[in-house]
Amino acid sequence: MSQAPRKLLAQNVKKYRESLGMTKEALSITLGFDNSYISKLENENVNATIDKITLIADYFGVNFIDLFKDY
Repeated sequence: MSQAPRKLLAQNVKKYRESLGMTKEALSITLGFDNSYISKLENENVNATIDKITLIADYFGVNFIDLFKDY
């Protein structure tokens, strides 16, 4: 069974962030978000907007849909 989109987004953002050796706070600030936004996203405590998901995908150099893949 596939995982819920919010969980997949959380897992994939964490995977890409850690691959760059970035902290949650550093990524939040780099993207112009509140300094706790990525933490909330990775803990599935926020409903991410399409605009924010697009910014995150662009930063990691991946397609929007890649953030929702079940690897």
